[in-house]
Parts: sequence; C-alpha cells; structure tokens
Amino acid sequence: MVNNELLKKIEMFKSLEDNQLKKICKCCKLEKYEYGDKLFTENDDANHLWMIIDGTVDLRFELPGGRPTTSDNTVSSIKAKDVRAKILGWSCFVHPYRMRLSAYCVSINCEVIKIEKKDLLKLFQEDPQMGYSVMTYLVKVVGFRFQQFQDVVAENIGQNLLSGW
Repeated sequence: MVNNELLKKIEMFKSLEDNQLKKICKCCKLEKYEYGDKLFTENDDANHLWMIIDGTVDLRFELPGGRPTTSDNTVSSIKAKDVRAKILGWSCFVHPYRMRLSAYCVSINCEVIKIEKKDLLKLFQEDPQMGYSVMTYLVKVVGFRFQQFQDVVAENIGQNLLSGW
C-alpha cells in the first residue's frame, strides 16, 4: 500500500504537504516485477508516471525487426536508491505522449509506484502549487536523463573512434 511515508522518501514529493501527499496516495498503484519482466515498451502510449522504490530497471532502445533487446541496448540503469533517476515516464507530459525507451526489471525483483497521468493532471488543476512543485522536479529529471543519454552517445562515439569505425 502506498502511504504518505513512502511518498516522502521520493525526492519529487518531499516539498509537498501531508494533505497533498494523501491525495496523491489515492492515485497510486503499487506493482511488482521479476527479473526480465518488461514494465513498458518503447513507443507505447505514455499514460503513467513511474517511480522505482525497490530494485533496478534498465532503460533500453528496441532493435528493429523484432529482434530481442539485451543489456547491450541499455541507455541507463536506474536503481531505487538513485535520487533523481528513479522517476520514469515523464513522456506522459510531453507530446507525442509516447514512451521513448523500454524498461526492463534487471534485479531479482523490482517494485514501482504508477500514477495515471490523467489523475495527476486533475490534482494539478485543483492544486496548482502541487503541480508546479512536481513539474519543476520532472524538468530536472528530463535534464538528468538527457545528460545520461549524452554520456552514452559520447562513450560509444569514443569506442568507435578507437576501433576505427
């Protein structure tokens, strides 16, 4: 069950008051996955915001032609203990509202909180300060994720240069 104490452990919600957290708790769904399970797939409709509260999730790009993806396709590994990185699904707030990568459980188990975008938007409409606080934090997550992606690209370009492409 998701309660205020659990949400207070998530950096994105730390600035919110108890009554605001209580409203968010009502929208939360707790889900568990096992090693190898796919949480969502690249290009799926982005309808949820996800928070990893236990375990590790890899964000990967899918290979063309239905070939299976592997850890070699990992853009980012996200652990529950990562402060900023543990938020997934920010694409639900950005047009075209599609998941940019696929997410796979790569620990024995992982546990996540999912919140439907429409429920969050309704709360934000009712409480603009809550919306401002959460969205401000999400901008930091997007920036952080972009930096991670740049690092992966730079590393791969460096490897290609060393190997002579």
